[in-house]
Amino acid sequence: MSDEVKSPNSPNREYTLERTRNIGIAAHIDAGKTTTTERILFYTGLIHKIGDVDDGNTVTDWMEQEKERGITITSAAVTCFWTQKTVKAGEDKIYKAFNNVPHRINIIDTPGHVDFTAEVERSMRVLDGAVAVFCGVAGVQPQSETVWRQATKYNVPRIAFVNKMDRIGANFENALNDMRTKLRAYAFPIFLPLGAGPTEAENKIIAGGFEGVIDVVNQKIIFWGPTEANEGLNYEIQDIPAEHQERAKAALAELIDAVSNKDDEIANLVLEEKPITAPVLKAAIRRLTCKIELVPVLCGSAFKKKGVQVLVDAVVDYLPSPLDIPPAEGHELGTDVVVKVPTTDNAKFCSLAFKLWTDPYAGKLVFFRVYSGHLKKGDNIYNPRTRKRERVSRLMVIQGSERKDINEVYAGDIAALVGLRNITTGDTLCDEDFDVTLEPPTFPEPVISMAVEPKTKQDRDKLSEGLQRLAEEDPTFRCFTNEETSQLIIAGMGELHLEIIIDRLKREFKVEANTGAPQIAYRETITKNAEGEGKFIRQSGGKGQYGHACITVAPNEKGKGVEVVDEIVGGTIPKEYIPAVISGIEEAIKGGVYAGYQVIDIKVEVVDGSFHEVDSNELAFRMAGIFALKDAFKKAGPILLEPLMKVECTTPDEYQGDLLGDINRRRGTIVSIEAKNGQTILNAQVPLAEMFGYATAIRSLSKGRASYSMEPLSFAQVPNSVLTTIMDQASKKPAART
Repeated sequence: MSDEVKSPNSPNREYTLERTRNIGIAAHIDAGKTTTTERILFYTGLIHKIGDVDDGNTVTDWMEQEKERGITITSAAVTCFWTQKTVKAGEDKIYKAFNNVPHRINIIDTPGHVDFTAEVERSMRVLDGAVAVFCGVAGVQPQSETVWRQATKYNVPRIAFVNKMDRIGANFENALNDMRTKLRAYAFPIFLPLGAGPTEAENKIIAGGFEGVIDVVNQKIIFWGPTEANEGLNYEIQDIPAEHQERAKAALAELIDAVSNKDDEIANLVLEEKPITAPVLKAAIRRLTCKIELVPVLCGSAFKKKGVQVLVDAVVDYLPSPLDIPPAEGHELGTDVVVKVPTTDNAKFCSLAFKLWTDPYAGKLVFFRVYSGHLKKGDNIYNPRTRKRERVSRLMVIQGSERKDINEVYAGDIAALVGLRNITTGDTLCDEDFDVTLEPPTFPEPVISMAVEPKTKQDRDKLSEGLQRLAEEDPTFRCFTNEETSQLIIAGMGELHLEIIIDRLKREFKVEANTGAPQIAYRETITKNAEGEGKFIRQSGGKGQYGHACITVAPNEKGKGVEVVDEIVGGTIPKEYIPAVISGIEEAIKGGVYAGYQVIDIKVEVVDGSFHEVDSNELAFRMAGIFALKDAFKKAGPILLEPLMKVECTTPDEYQGDLLGDINRRRGTIVSIEAKNGQTILNAQVPLAEMFGYATAIRSLSKGRASYSMEPLSFAQVPNSVLTTIMDQASKKPAART
């Protein structure tokens, strides 16, 4: 019994687990994530001057490349503090669930660009809740769908914030409708916009613009007025004007109805026709949000500084603390035994390293999320993957680009360790006697590669060190040497991704490098079953070499990968040589047979062979494995696969024909065409090889008015018309191939 009563909080911690929120801000590129984060940091008192993305002075976009391009590239972790207060005029009429209770909020601002999808993936893995930001004009955009899927994959509860309500064409109802149809979200507004669109032009005030929000739960309005005086700090609470009362009442009825469908307590009150008070309704919305059964929707304009304080209140009110979500689950090392990791400071220490970062001042930082227990400076930390112990010398919390040393971290915290060696993204860090591995985040495979070479001899050593450091930080970036050509290849998620890598090499590691045109990561596979035989016999006086293996190959299910199975019976190949045969087969699979590209989705069985008492050795059997695979592969109907991209183009109607023609010319298949707000949205599947330079093409075809986004979809067979060109290139120039 005493165990149950025992609080999960250590008496030393400043903010209890109930008062901690780990949230991410995720959205499509340009929906306003960084601006929203910046405003939150200002209102929580972490910064005293608001920065803007356009001016390149925000806290979370602190890399040079981010400032120049006005985009987020790396997810930045920031810790801030917020206390709900009722100090403004009329604010005491509004019920706040945690009034005057200080909270600690760890925020991760994630990138929106599809090339940096890994940053969103790893952030979602360690977050308890997310704020999905949508553009009030564009609604749900392609990348919003991707981040929404990532949040669903890791069971992250979320609230939605419809931003940019101050822009011409902002439409809250449309955005809400999009969430319900495109994301299939059970989304209901807890705030409605008071007006929409701009409020000022040429020093004139325009009537009917976005001036504030209607609080549906409390049936009040929070009014900022047409101007953004005093950085949006001045607002007042008023009664709902007559013209908006009907809309507000209807929204409350709809909200209560939506909650009662999923929550028994509210359903009983509705059946008994008892009044549903704000505290009871808020508690029910919180319960459903934490269970991912409801998405509360807010609105505002981060740029015009309206509606942000309300958003932070909602984060505290509705998003879960580490105690409100199921405890993390890990596995005993090397087994399927599930181990629950309780969310408490009193348990053994367990955490997940989700991001590595090389800091110019502090050195190598490891960002980690603590799931249970606590860690002090000077403690030992254990990595089950490497079976090594390390001493913790420095702990920090990060505020964008600033660092603050701390002495201890507790369950639910996100912090950084300095100076740990031999750690990769997704490693579990725990107590030595709590041998558990947590599920690491998963990352997509790179889709594009290019050749890199140092400009001078001096750059050579620095280049490999720089690339190695960048590859440690970024799990979707790979660098390797092509064995056949000895060329150094880098592979990533898109052209922008590789461009940033080269830029970082130049700035952070002072390496000048030449790059070759990006090459496509083709794949090879087979279409039918076949048998193959490989013999390696050398006799040159004295001891010879003899290896002989027979194999069968068969196509594997799509996405199943490569399976190599040992089916030898009767010792036709001695046990000690079988690993050598398998290693030869695996080597041939990596180097490809047909056109020199990696083989996927194939099942290989080693079925027979023979050996020589004296001349057999491992090398001979490895060579026999290589020859056998090549022999079987050529008989098995080999085909070349190319990466297909899911492409979504948004264009004004008048350019639809031109864009369709262009996609067809690029061997694309149109999947669907839908009309929305005077725009046409084309969904297509296009081979990646045809998508180079598409950004320029789509702009020139539509006078700069159309936009597109693409993400990897699958691999498909290369048509014969293109195959001969690829094969010719492969024979002439085996450079920059994966």
